[in-house]
This record gives sequence, C-alpha cells and structure tokens, in this order.
Amino acid sequence: MGIFSNNSERKLLEARMKEEGRLPPGQVATLKWPVLHYADVPEFDSATWDFCTSGLVDAPLRLTWDEFLKLPRTEVTADFHCVTRWSRFDNRWEGIPFQAVCNLTRPKPEATHVLVHASEGYATNIPLRDLLEGSVLFALKHDGEPLTPEHGGPLRLVVPKLYGWKSAKWVRGLEFLPHDRLGFWEQNGYHMYGDPWKEQRYDTD
Repeated sequence: MGIFSNNSERKLLEARMKEEGRLPPGQVATLKWPVLHYADVPEFDSATWDFCTSGLVDAPLRLTWDEFLKLPRTEVTADFHCVTRWSRFDNRWEGIPFQAVCNLTRPKPEATHVLVHASEGYATNIPLRDLLEGSVLFALKHDGEPLTPEHGGPLRLVVPKLYGWKSAKWVRGLEFLPHDRLGFWEQNGYHMYGDPWKEQRYDTD
C-alpha cells in the first residue's frame, strides 16, 4: 500500500490536519515515514566520527562522538513536510538543540547564514536566524527509538518550519557565512529557502 493510499485512517488524519491548519498547500498526509535521500547510506564509526564548525565563529569546534553526546538534550514534537508532497505529523524528536552548539562555537556578529555539511558531500543552506529557533535540533531519536541510518542516523538536523531537504541527514558540521551560499539541492534547482506554506519547492516558485 503506497504512502498516498486512500485508506480511511490516512484520510481522517488528512481531514483533521486541514481543519487544524497544519497541512501546507499541495501536501498530503502520510502515516508512514518514507525513505528519501541522495547517494548511499554512509557507514558510521563512533571512533572516527567528528562534528566540526568553521567560518565566522570565535571558537571553531571539532567534537568527537562521545563529546557530542555530552551536550544538553531536548525533545521536540513537530510536523515534517517533504518537498515530494507528503507530510508526517507529530514526530517526536530527541537530540541536541542547535542553540547548544551555537553557544559553544559563538558565531561572529556578521554571520547571517549557515551551510550545513553532511556525509557523502551533501550540504544545504539555512539562514542562521531560522536555526536559532527553539524547535531546531540535531536529532538522535525519533518517536522514542534511535534514529536509523536510513533516516539520517546517527545524527540529522531537524528544521521543522522548512521542507525536509533542509533537515540534512548524517550531519557532520556547520560553516557560518556572511551571506547565503547554494547547497547541493539548491545547485540543482531547488528553492534557496524552502517554506512549505509558500510552496517554495524550486527556484522558480
């Protein structure tokens, strides 16, 4: 049964989300969690994994996996909207708040954007002001379970207000910039910002 199947449970959910004003235009509700990503799922080795910050920061970081896990934790419940037109509601995320990493690396005043770097050469661009919102975190768990490799484990960024491609899987670092810079999908025609409520899917939207 596909993610857009006309089963009664899904249709009831979709009707309720529309009524509550939580379903963006052009989206359909799904009860499943489809797996979509570019390239292969990278292998994780806790002994060699690191997380780095660079660019316009006062304190560049290089954290090991054990060091990263010692950072403060938070839990966020949020909806997730994929650019391929499905939405999954009330996802429970647990992980490290973006603000905790930001506090450690201390961006300079002229930093306005961040290029998020991930494994397999992936990157995506996000304004720093959006990353500082309380709902943004580096997720370790989803709905109470460790994040699986297919869904970005061991660590993915979650930015609920933007389309899902901005919530980069397999995150490895942050580059703080004085201006916006194209990431992977942005270089391939996707919108620079990606607001699901404005249907900003492609650079022509």
